[in-house]
Amino acid sequence: MVERIIMMVARPHEGVSSFRGSGRRRKGASVPQQPTEFVASARAESRVDPWIRTLRPVQWTKNALLFAGVVFARKLHDPELLLLAVLAFVSFCALSSAIYTINDLHDVAADRLHPTKRDRPIAAGHISANSARMLALGLATLGLGIAAGVNTQFLLAAMGYLVLMNAYVYLVRAVAIVDVFAIAAGFVVRAVAGALAVNVPISPWLLCCTALLALFLGFCKRRSELAAMDRRAGAVRPVLDEYSLPLLDQLISICAAATLISYAFYTFDARSVPRNGVMMLTVPFVAFALFRYLFLVYRRREGGSPEWTLLRDIPLLLTILCWAGAALIAMYAGG
Repeated sequence: MVERIIMMVARPHEGVSSFRGSGRRRKGASVPQQPTEFVASARAESRVDPWIRTLRPVQWTKNALLFAGVVFARKLHDPELLLLAVLAFVSFCALSSAIYTINDLHDVAADRLHPTKRDRPIAAGHISANSARMLALGLATLGLGIAAGVNTQFLLAAMGYLVLMNAYVYLVRAVAIVDVFAIAAGFVVRAVAGALAVNVPISPWLLCCTALLALFLGFCKRRSELAAMDRRAGAVRPVLDEYSLPLLDQLISICAAATLISYAFYTFDARSVPRNGVMMLTVPFVAFALFRYLFLVYRRREGGSPEWTLLRDIPLLLTILCWAGAALIAMYAGG
């Protein structure tokens, strides 16, 4: 005890922490920790300006689906269509940031109970509620304005996305399973909107793959949240009380298998792919990416923040880049 007191005087921060930790914890007992992706994302975001953090630019990676239409229709070489796809991407970045701001306003009380979400600018008090409302309104107006400049069909899809996501924030996400279906619908709308922006057809198989992959990621996210917060999960996200780990395990397995099978069908059955079957060479990349993500969810306790999982896990990121390269070569040089 004397040695501990001397250490506390010499190094007060370390001494107090060590003294409290050893005095109140039983031998061999473990302290619950947040998954590393939650901690990493919180640390990275804490170094960014509050206004930019509210926009959540990392989430804009989801809007890459807006390029699916021009890419898989083999129109990537057309500068006019490529410009329209870029405008569509920018439009949805503004719209999605507006939705995230609305979501943070709606969840401000629950976020203050969350171990990492409590540091979000609105929950932490760095941005006032009125300022956040003005920001959301401005972003929505900007996104719809850009959408109007693309074409009418794309504008209707953008408006539909806003309606869908607002319904998710205020109504749908309180209903188990339906909440994840709403998230998946948002991804499908992105893919459809991207095709409408450049006026090209999109394969039903590609839409099926998009929906199933989004369901897979959504259920993995719910599982990670439930496992990380345990008994406190319902206080932060009430719908988690309706889920259980065994149920989510079943749903994840079904969606993973269905995603892989539907993508395999897409590679040789879709009208837009080369008739020589060369796209089937990309199936192993998709299989490995799904298996790697399952490994991260079940062995590394990740999956609660898919965008950070993608950016932080090098094998997964390299696999996706290799898939993208192989798909482009197959689509544009495969015959």
